[in-house]
Amino acid sequence: MFDRERFKALVHYVCWKCDDPAKLGAVKLNKILWYSDTMNFVQRGSPITGARYVKQRLGPIPKAIVPLLKEMEEQGIIRVREVELYGKIKREFISLTEADSTFLSDEERSLVDQVIDVICNHHTAASISDQTHDAIWRIAATDEEMPMHSVLASSFGAITVADVSRAKERMAANAM
Repeated sequence: MFDRERFKALVHYVCWKCDDPAKLGAVKLNKILWYSDTMNFVQRGSPITGARYVKQRLGPIPKAIVPLLKEMEEQGIIRVREVELYGKIKREFISLTEADSTFLSDEERSLVDQVIDVICNHHTAASISDQTHDAIWRIAATDEEMPMHSVLASSFGAITVADVSRAKERMAANAM
């Protein structure tokens, strides 16, 4: 279930944690949110925020992101700065206040911090965008919701003994 305040807190945390605004444009922000939610879902059985993501040209984006960013800017939590980059307008996000990370468990915070580091420091917007163009993204229509559970089938491959074991454990746990 979507937790708007938790989502807002995560967006703020990402903007605060990525201290160089030049490294955090809209594409990277959306990817950090996507990977944080989906990786937590795969590892722990639930996303961090429950945000709904839709297919866009550069990959999945949270449906609620545009109005939320506007609200956060109006509240003085973040500033959105537009800069020209390679002849196009890039939006950068600057945290104006320190973010509270207590909404995250230690495991979630560690995961989000790793995702921020990898995406902000080791990818361009284009390279991380390409990473999200998996089988599920290619099948979905533009603006179509990409359900969180779709990440479980995002790359086709052989089912392993470990996969079957994990599925049986989850089924047994849900039967109780």
